[in-house]
Amino acid sequence: MFDLDGTLLDTLEDIADSANRVLKRHGYPTRSNDDYRYFVGDGVRMLVRRLLPVDARSDNVIESMHDEFREEYGRNWKTKTKPYDGVPEMLDGLVARQLRLAVLSNKPDDFTKQCVEELLPAWTFDIVMGYHDRLPPKPDPAGALQIADRLGIKPGEFLYLGDTSIDMKTATAAGMKPVGVLWGIRGFDELKGSGARSIIEKPGDVFTLL
Repeated sequence: MFDLDGTLLDTLEDIADSANRVLKRHGYPTRSNDDYRYFVGDGVRMLVRRLLPVDARSDNVIESMHDEFREEYGRNWKTKTKPYDGVPEMLDGLVARQLRLAVLSNKPDDFTKQCVEELLPAWTFDIVMGYHDRLPPKPDPAGALQIADRLGIKPGEFLYLGDTSIDMKTATAAGMKPVGVLWGIRGFDELKGSGARSIIEKPGDVFTLL
């Protein structure tokens, strides 16, 4: 099981560019790409809340900015987004070993599916699931457990690859093996401190864990 943003796809610049255009349009300060490394991961509404000045974080403003960001990102989500180096070869190797593949993201479900369909079309994922209002977002384990149930695979038989503390906590809560990846947006200390049982530096390293 994979997280999407920061694990399979390098999406940070398109997220940052889209959000900064919305902020600038409304006269709010824009943020650096490094800032966005720590703003993303908890879903779009939380991203918007973190971006706004404290005195602008009313429910109405957050909802309006959330909708506007979705529209902006929907037009520009694949301007710079691409798979990380080594990800295609990793997926080829996993498919050759006849392993089941799934994606679980806090990105909205429609965007998650579109990203996988258009940027990872050569590989079959048994289930691709983003955030929707029928399940709580990660780190709640509900989505991961639903995927395990639908595939008929015990949670303890999953490697769960992700690049943030949210992913490590999700995997731990679901009874899966948390594997932190260092090519994404966060670092070793966060991954180790949040429960990673293994940490890998490049996609091909996953084969040492099988």
